[in-house]
Amino acid sequence: MTVATSPTTGVPLDAPITPPRIVRQRRMRPGLLGLAVLLIALGGLGSAFAITSVRATGSYLAVARAVPVGTALSADDLVAVQVAGGQGLEPVAADRLAEVVGKRATVTLTPGTLLTMAQLTDKPLLGPGQQQISVGLRPSEVPAKRLRPGDKVLLFSTAGTDTRAAAAPATRFQATVIDMAVPASNSVVLYLALAAKDVPAVVALATADRVAVVLNAAA
Repeated sequence: MTVATSPTTGVPLDAPITPPRIVRQRRMRPGLLGLAVLLIALGGLGSAFAITSVRATGSYLAVARAVPVGTALSADDLVAVQVAGGQGLEPVAADRLAEVVGKRATVTLTPGTLLTMAQLTDKPLLGPGQQQISVGLRPSEVPAKRLRPGDKVLLFSTAGTDTRAAAAPATRFQATVIDMAVPASNSVVLYLALAAKDVPAVVALATADRVAVVLNAAA
């Protein structure tokens, strides 16, 4: 037993003194140390991914309403949206709106989808061996209230004012609508894709006001 003494006189004291406790140092297990390092590393990767996603956020063009194939885009067809990430996609940036307005859709554009340049073209919708012509009609001669790009139509020759052509059989031509314009309330212009071999005959009939248009299949 250890005997305590007075700090001033050095006289022994009767009260025993409890020996000091020895605190053992805890050793970190190798497995726990490795787990801690792994958690720190994963936390750093998560932060890096979050920062990358935020940096990749941008404003892109999305389709606001359905656009049929072949239709020229207008500003009302599109809306700017904020998109984060977008890896693997090539959406059109919102600041390129003026660049895409007026281009035609090569596929039907669905509302809510991001717009890509691969879906657009500024070339006429002509197939191999086709040429584009225009035919002027009165509103009553158009087979539908609105013909859309891609609609298939048949052009029939009519007698018109030529009494000699009344007895002749009608000639039929196949065509595809490229566009439709209404420059005046009593005038409609159809822009058609036609086989090159049929162009001279149809132009001559249209000049003589001897063409009737029939809708064969909607796009």
